[in-house]
Amino acid sequence: MYTRRIFPVMGILKWTRRHIFLFIFLALIPVLLFDVLGLKWLHVPWLPLGVLGTAVAFIVSFKNNASYDRLWEARKIWGGIVNASRSWTIMVKDFINNNHTLEDRTEDEMYSIKRELVHRHIAWLTALRYQLREDKPWEMHLKAGKSNKEFRASKYRVCEDVEDLDGAIKPYISEAEYKEVFAKGNQASQLLGIQSRRLKELMNQGLIEDFRHMEMTNMLVEFYSLQGKSERIKNFPYPRQFATLNYLFVWIFILLIPYGIMEEFESFGDKILGLLSRHEERDSLMHVAQETIARHFVWFSVPFSALISWVFHTMESIGENTENPFEGGPNDVPITDLSRGIEIDIRQLIDDTNIPDPYVWPNNIVM
Repeated sequence: MYTRRIFPVMGILKWTRRHIFLFIFLALIPVLLFDVLGLKWLHVPWLPLGVLGTAVAFIVSFKNNASYDRLWEARKIWGGIVNASRSWTIMVKDFINNNHTLEDRTEDEMYSIKRELVHRHIAWLTALRYQLREDKPWEMHLKAGKSNKEFRASKYRVCEDVEDLDGAIKPYISEAEYKEVFAKGNQASQLLGIQSRRLKELMNQGLIEDFRHMEMTNMLVEFYSLQGKSERIKNFPYPRQFATLNYLFVWIFILLIPYGIMEEFESFGDKILGLLSRHEERDSLMHVAQETIARHFVWFSVPFSALISWVFHTMESIGENTENPFEGGPNDVPITDLSRGIEIDIRQLIDDTNIPDPYVWPNNIVM
């Protein structure tokens, strides 16, 4: 689920526009008190604030690194699923034959068996991606009091929100398997269990000899491992104590920044006044304008304060939006698109029919 957008500058500004206005407002308040009401004592020394800013920068960097690691690990896991799925299909295609059977199966019967195993694997992919899209209480949009589905319905659509798992998985398995799978909790695990049971039946019928059965079973173990790694990322969030304190520290720094840089801009304005006092043409209109600007140079702290606040808050927000790579955000791992790509690949490998086309994603639907 990933809109492959590398956000342009205007996109980032649009994403953070509300906070930009807030940061400008927060920077205006102390400048008004300092310059208009004459509360010259209202400032914070820059040295301790600089130390605080350095500490906050380290904390934000740590969170962003950890969040990116979670995203990149999720992408590697699904890259492993892509490769393992192709390997599984090649094994199904080449390992199942009549070499050790007492009674040869027809070509149509062999194709039916291979198609069954491949379609069941697609059902496993479908069940897994639906499980990874389920809401968790720590995920991003739940903090606004909405479920992920409610938030996405108002902003964009996700494939798993449009169609239920029942309808998505039913075309790939039999009615008996469908009832068995949905009678239990973890549908993806149950499908791998059915796959394992079916391999044993094929081995007993002589369609797979022992060594090849062991290799195919090892591939099912690999699928269990990849599923477990995905579930680990989904079910264990970035530690909340780190995330909460990180957010708190960033906002403490943002609130103090305007009070810390006002005196620096005031001092710079005084230096300009000192230079202008030596100028010979002190009565010229240009000199008066320059002197007025220098006397109120502290107002230039407003855009600089807003800029610094915006950088720190945006970096913190990027880490927050990256830490849950399966929740259904625009920049998550594109598991829906990957699943469709895997389905097309492996069904073509066995010369299947009615293969679906790749997804074409409008701007308001993400993968």
